[in-house]
Amino acid sequence: MTRTLTAITGRIVHASWFQSLIILTILLAGVLAGIETDVATLAAHGPLLRTLDVIVLGIFILEVLLKLTAGCPRPWNYFRDGWNVFDFVVVVLCLLPMDSQFAVVLRLGRMLRLLRLVSALPKLQLLVGALIKSFSSMGYVSLLLGLMFYIYAITGVHLFGGHDKEHFGSLSKAFLTLFQTITLDDWKFLFTSAKGASPAIAAAYFVSFILLGTMIMLNLFIGIIMNSMAEMHTELDDYNQAKRGVTDKTSALADITALDEQLAALKTTLAELRTKLRKDTE
Repeated sequence: MTRTLTAITGRIVHASWFQSLIILTILLAGVLAGIETDVATLAAHGPLLRTLDVIVLGIFILEVLLKLTAGCPRPWNYFRDGWNVFDFVVVVLCLLPMDSQFAVVLRLGRMLRLLRLVSALPKLQLLVGALIKSFSSMGYVSLLLGLMFYIYAITGVHLFGGHDKEHFGSLSKAFLTLFQTITLDDWKFLFTSAKGASPAIAAAYFVSFILLGTMIMLNLFIGIIMNSMAEMHTELDDYNQAKRGVTDKTSALADITALDEQLAALKTTLAELRTKLRKDTE
């Protein structure tokens, strides 16, 4: 009986209609979170909004229970997936009493419900996983970029500090100026302000920094992220194949169990018929 229930809940959890229901519920939660920021709307339609919020929370709780049941007889496997842990924490936060010291945490939990869209959509999981996976490699590129910022900031203070104190008067101002330059946001104005000291030096300074910072360093970041996405895509395919194999085995085991139960029921019925026939014969 337990295996049959596990198989049924497993089919429900992995069904496309159930995934669509969860996505629509998450979107509804996001819409409700935005509407509740309007005091007038909240005052006019407070009971309706609270009812919808309870329905959303109920669907999330039902999802957690179904996934836990689908993992039987090892329901703790549910917590081996980081996204499942995130979903569970969000649900727990939303269950905290509103009129208490946890009110701020509850509002945070309601806001985090929209982030559950990441756990509901595999493609978003791929992007987030690639970003997290690229952090280790980004550290060295960030160190190199910071070193370049530091060298150019000191050079800028020495070259243009006496003429353009607004942008290169100190090391901190030079850092902010370089940050604006690397974003290519109105860097021509910064160049115009600095070229009074020496137009040729200012041109070489800004052009070299933009080439190194924007064209090379940022492309390194993009390359690292793309490489991490490729690795995550491979890992996700392997995981889906393994998961599909486990699901197929679970389904086959459930079918065998159901056949065993039917066979046992037939044996019981056959034994009763034999007993009845013997009594009728006597």
